[in-house]
Amino acid sequence: MGSVTEEAVAQFLQGNHHFLQKWLKNQASENMRKDIINWAMPPSTEADETSKIPQDTMNPISSSYFKSYLDGERKRKVVDKNRNKLLDMSDNELLMELIRDIASELDVGVLCHKILQNVNILTGSDRGSLFLVRGTKENKILVSKLFDVTNTSTLEESLHTAANEIKVPFGRGIVGYVAQTKGTVNIKEAYEDSRFNQEVDKRTGYRTHSILCMPIVNHENDVVGVAQIINKTSGTHEFTAQDEQVFKQYLMFCGIGLTNAQLFEMSVQEYKRNKLLLQLAKGVFEEQSNLEKLVQKIMLESQDLLKCERCSVYLVDNTSIHDPSNQMDNKTEFLKFHSIKEVVFTKAFDLFAKDGGSINVPSAQELERSRNTEIAKHVVVNGQSISVPDLELDGRFGKGPFVDADGFKTKSILCMPIFTSNRIVIGVTHFINKLNGQPFDESDVSIIEAFSIFTGLGIHNCQMYENACRLMAKQTVALEIMSYHATAQREETDKIMQSKIPSAKEIGLYTFEFNDLPMSDDETVRAVISMFQDAGIIERYKVPYDVMVRWTCSVKKNYRPVTYHNWRHAFNVAQTMFTMLYTGGLRPIFEDIEEFAMLVACLCHDLDHRGTNNAFQVKVASPLAMLYSTSVMEHHHFDHCIMILNSQGNNILQHLSTEEYKSCIKTLEHCILSTDLALYFKKRGDFKKMVETGVPDFKNKTHRYLLIAMMMTACDVAAITKPWEVQHQIAQLVANEFFEQGDIEKKQLGQTPIAMMDREKQHELPKMQVGFIDAICLPVYELFAKLSHKLSPLYEGVLNNKKNWQALADGKEKANKENENIVLPKIESEKEKSNVSKPSEKKEIKDQTKEQDSQLNSGKINELKSGKTSKMRSRSFKKKGQKSDKKTAVCSLV
Repeated sequence: MGSVTEEAVAQFLQGNHHFLQKWLKNQASENMRKDIINWAMPPSTEADETSKIPQDTMNPISSSYFKSYLDGERKRKVVDKNRNKLLDMSDNELLMELIRDIASELDVGVLCHKILQNVNILTGSDRGSLFLVRGTKENKILVSKLFDVTNTSTLEESLHTAANEIKVPFGRGIVGYVAQTKGTVNIKEAYEDSRFNQEVDKRTGYRTHSILCMPIVNHENDVVGVAQIINKTSGTHEFTAQDEQVFKQYLMFCGIGLTNAQLFEMSVQEYKRNKLLLQLAKGVFEEQSNLEKLVQKIMLESQDLLKCERCSVYLVDNTSIHDPSNQMDNKTEFLKFHSIKEVVFTKAFDLFAKDGGSINVPSAQELERSRNTEIAKHVVVNGQSISVPDLELDGRFGKGPFVDADGFKTKSILCMPIFTSNRIVIGVTHFINKLNGQPFDESDVSIIEAFSIFTGLGIHNCQMYENACRLMAKQTVALEIMSYHATAQREETDKIMQSKIPSAKEIGLYTFEFNDLPMSDDETVRAVISMFQDAGIIERYKVPYDVMVRWTCSVKKNYRPVTYHNWRHAFNVAQTMFTMLYTGGLRPIFEDIEEFAMLVACLCHDLDHRGTNNAFQVKVASPLAMLYSTSVMEHHHFDHCIMILNSQGNNILQHLSTEEYKSCIKTLEHCILSTDLALYFKKRGDFKKMVETGVPDFKNKTHRYLLIAMMMTACDVAAITKPWEVQHQIAQLVANEFFEQGDIEKKQLGQTPIAMMDREKQHELPKMQVGFIDAICLPVYELFAKLSHKLSPLYEGVLNNKKNWQALADGKEKANKENENIVLPKIESEKEKSNVSKPSEKKEIKDQTKEQDSQLNSGKINELKSGKTSKMRSRSFKKKGQKSDKKTAVCSLV
């Protein structure tokens, strides 16, 4: 024989995989197999470190023993079949030897083989068989585990598989009779007993004479098996009473051993099942974006667990029965299916064991033609599992044969609904024909319930993900629509671009006493652009002029026409910030990008304000309150600001570098959120400490951000620093907006509003204004006056207004009751706003205000200029005889 080369061996193994597998299984050493496994699947160091179980919590002997069963590496003890040696033992020695032999084995197959061989030796029988109890409590059967075991037969020769096992119902035949009665049967001549089935002898050619058959019971006296020995080989060839006694004693202990072995086998199966379920759970969380891939992954990984010829998963179309009018408890409800005709499956998946685990997705036509689909629909309608041992005998689903178009024949089924957490059927799992030919039992139900739970979890997660994607798409569309309608129209932008932009100095933007009341809305837009031009922002950051104009007009458009928190308020806050930076001398403290962000923030800090405060949003559980947990409106203002910046043609930040953009957005958010007075109270103490303990280090970003926060508050409430004739009218507008919120709380919520929002307490307005000044305004303006004398006009303005409000509150001035109660102008409805007001009506309101002002000032009060009016004011100040088609807006106190 010539030498064999490595190439020849490699070529042979390449074409003979089964030979290699068989050789590795039977011939390779344990170390060689372990080396191959380690080479194929190198262990994960990370996993070892994180999932290692402490050694002191494990029994190294028992865990090693258990692992050997899982790995199939258990060593079987060889039974001593020397009959003479066993017969030389005393009864006690013999019994202890047999018990020791049984107790050392936990494998059911190996144990059963030992039982029969020991009984054969002990009784001198030719051969024996052992049947184990299977099935449900209502339908028990005996299944041959081992058949025709002799003293010389091996386990492999005697072991029956699912393909050749013999099934005997309780009460039928000799073993069935013994199982049912729990009695002993000793037959001298089998052919003379009517219970004996001669078919086995005819098939095998073996002649049965004597039979000794006994039950094996557990500690609860339940039959777990039946042992049978055949043909005694000595004497009269009949089993004696002594044989019965020995057999009975032996089987009594065998019941214990067999129960233990079955329990151990169940624990091994449970371990494997749990391991597979964990793998399923991993698959569920790994694949959540594609429903089809998820179901297929779960089914493929479950093949070893299911052990049936075919597994199907049906997905229910619940939308076909959704009733949009059913809004019970504000929850989405689904009507119950009343008939199988209503049930529609969106998709189905079929896993066939014979094809090595291939998955087929039948078409809609194939689904409708399949009789298995009809069964699945019954499960959806009833919401209960269905288990049928034989469909043709059952008759509930029509006459047989149950054969699909592909030739697959259905015999036994187990069909289960897949539920969501609120018990809505979203699918059906359908299992057909167990591989061993038996009906589905309780163990199968338990396994398939777990499979259905994980399948349902995966399906629900995927559907939630798909719904979220659809909602995101809807949101994107809605944002696109809103962005389009929220953006300034081209005509408005062109109008501003074609007009002349005056300088900030010319408009008076550098003065603390600036008054916007005579200005029109277009003039305020041009004033904003003037601020950005004078600050050098447009040139420095290469902001296209048309983008600057469009963004300003868009911001103005996104303020609602509420009484007070409107575009004019935002404009005045930005003007105060501009004045504090340049007239107040604070500009050198800040970086260029911070100045840009601060001015943008002032204009956007109250975007889309609804005329109600944060407390109201939380009280009514508005969508905004659900979206933001703190600083509800401020977060909304910031998000709205970003939306406008991201709208086409409105991105004034488009030419910023990445770092500049990050810094700008961070400062922008900080500025807008700082307008929440709750945050102001938290930070004011730190600001006071920083101002009064020495020279602040504004190179420190923390100190700079604290200063920005206080500046935002100072600008937000700057109306309190304006000349008295302006401040007095602004207070009236603020009060009206507050009273409107109070009216809503009374009428819609049935609650009593706080004093400052209670219309019935409007006569207390002077007193409330004094309290507002003392609690919020004076402290911050006093600190700014200490920080820089250039900011003193703000402090002086608030002191003067406090004096005036205090005078009204104390009643020191001689005023009639009307004036003491501060006559508040009525808020016009949209219809009233469109009507033309008579000059005499306007003059009367103006005269009332003038008369009240004259009581508090010794000198002559300069009347407000009766120039152009604003579209955003709730009350117009117009030239005599001019139509009241425009409104003006003012600063905010809060």
